[in-house]
Amino acid sequence: MKKIRKGDEVIVLTGKDKGKRGTVLRRVDERRVVVENVNMAKKHVKANPQAGEAGGIIDKEMPIQVSNVALFNPVTGRGDRVGFKILEDGRKVRVFKSTGEVVDI
Repeated sequence: MKKIRKGDEVIVLTGKDKGKRGTVLRRVDERRVVVENVNMAKKHVKANPQAGEAGGIIDKEMPIQVSNVALFNPVTGRGDRVGFKILEDGRKVRVFKSTGEVVDI
């Protein structure tokens, strides 16, 4: 089970986008995630007339290290570390380390 998943709201801890919040769009691999409107880069795209695609320069989200983001805790309004807990019914859930509140419902 991963500590940060697709669809989670995260806050960036380090880098040029420090302090920005966004939603995880996808996990690239074990160590990298793509976050909405974070770590943007200019990408030069060649036109493809047969497919009807225009060329030009587009903004594209690039992957960021998982260690550089933290799950956003709405109670405290800050990024928080995540741990795991096994409930009485046997389910394994994510919990915030600071409050002990369950992330997954």
